[in-house]
Amino acid sequence: MENIIIIAIVLAIVISISVYLYRAKKRGQHCIGCPNSKSCCGKCGNGSCEKE
Repeated sequence: MENIIIIAIVLAIVISISVYLYRAKKRGQHCIGCPNSKSCCGKCGNGSCEKE
């Protein structure tokens, strides 16, 4: 019985993360973890959005 509860909790977490990522990508966010994801050019980590 405990195994079923643990599997259900893990499955709920995985599904909620997947839904969050799907919605974020649908809103046009390039980098999900970036605080400037809507205005970011998609090259997170370099600190600027200069066109190369």
